[in-house]
Amino acid sequence: MSVEPQAVRTDKRAVQIARCIEAEVVRRGWPVGASLGSEGALQKRYGASRSVLREAVRLVEHHQVARMRRGPNGGLLVCAPDAGPATRAVVIYLEYRGTTLDDLLDARLVLEPLAAALAAEQIDEAGIERLRAVLGAEQQQPGLPAARDEFHVALARQSKNPVLQLFIEVSMRLTRRYALSSRTDSATEALEALDRLHHDHSGIAAAVTAGDSARAKALSERHVQAVTAWLQRHQRGDRSGAPPRQVRRLDLEAPRGKLAEVLAATIADDIAATGWQVDSVFGTEAALLERYRVSRAVLREAVRLLEYHTIAHMRRGPGGGLVVTRPQAQACIDTIALYLQYRKPSREDLRCVGDAIEIANVAKVVQLRNEPEVAAMLDTLDPSTDFAADEAAGEMRKAAVEEFRFHIGLAQLAGNALLELFLRIIAELFRRHWSSTGAQPPTAADVVAVEHAHLRILQAIRAGDDSLARYRIRRHLDAAASWWL
Repeated sequence: MSVEPQAVRTDKRAVQIARCIEAEVVRRGWPVGASLGSEGALQKRYGASRSVLREAVRLVEHHQVARMRRGPNGGLLVCAPDAGPATRAVVIYLEYRGTTLDDLLDARLVLEPLAAALAAEQIDEAGIERLRAVLGAEQQQPGLPAARDEFHVALARQSKNPVLQLFIEVSMRLTRRYALSSRTDSATEALEALDRLHHDHSGIAAAVTAGDSARAKALSERHVQAVTAWLQRHQRGDRSGAPPRQVRRLDLEAPRGKLAEVLAATIADDIAATGWQVDSVFGTEAALLERYRVSRAVLREAVRLLEYHTIAHMRRGPGGGLVVTRPQAQACIDTIALYLQYRKPSREDLRCVGDAIEIANVAKVVQLRNEPEVAAMLDTLDPSTDFAADEAAGEMRKAAVEEFRFHIGLAQLAGNALLELFLRIIAELFRRHWSSTGAQPPTAADVVAVEHAHLRILQAIRAGDDSLARYRIRRHLDAAASWWL
């Protein structure tokens, strides 16, 4: 009998306390360096035992929201997180979903030209220096793919859009896995490919430096298409599945908290490498201690992280052990959304990326509209009311849910796991912003307008009118920004 992973994750008091602590940090504007209280004060505030509080603190530390400092003047101190835990959570989920190479490269084709165009508009002296330093590093390290990856991350940073930057970092981590598993006929061919990458990067950087956003966007599109063609030609084995996994070695010199995170990531990799056999026992506690050569305390802390991310849970008793579960999208959505709340993206940052994804999704659904499964699912997105304002008045509180269902439904029909997840993350950030501002719910007239817009978008999709469908989704997104923001 399987155990519902969401129940495993949310029933724990420690998780609830961790979320309360993180919410407090967000409410206070993420004041890096500020103390949230001593261990004793936090125990009293949350009515928790020392062991439960310490487990909550470990989760907060895992998200890099705060760190517990011991001794005089100690306490739980707010810290500045990096993107590591967030990107790892997304990569784990996407690999469970079986993200394909085509999905990955299609997502890059949506995101990277946008980043290049924005970078050209935002370029400054520091940005020029950074891009040129990355290009110089590519020439100095001709055999290292990681040096080429850094260009895309640097370009995304120059866009000044934290949402776009994080999504591109995720896509580059996935791309690297495919690139490392690709094959070439000779060392010469591999070096020639790297030279072409450097040539493309140099051209994009020159266009960005010149402030030519149109050329930067066009060159970026051409570059991603070239990378797509190369990877598709040089993939080993089945190109439809997730990339092969690398063997990861534990850093046994890492501090205990860090070692538990490394161990959790290693176990997640090993679970994926065995085909993610849901409900199977990956190993007993004794077997895992023997396999990974760590202490019981480190293993149990790693297991708590795996449970938090709904990767696996520990089942006690006869026949027990670490049981593989189905990763839940909401686990990585929450992790990413929390990190982005620290980065404080603007509403325009969210809209910019969200609109690009939505338009790409609509275009894809137009292409797939005649497939029986897609046509049937389109019917489920039809509005459920007849646009009468008096009837819609009672549906105002459901309007946000219907809006979410419609747009995520289109993303699911488009069939790109990355873009669907990225859109859900943006929707979650919109929701958090909307709920925190105390904004009034949409009016009855707004509800009618939303449903009418949905109907007209579906009409254009069913008619196969790509340009009209894009126009209508764009108009709808412009209008919806005033309702939900």
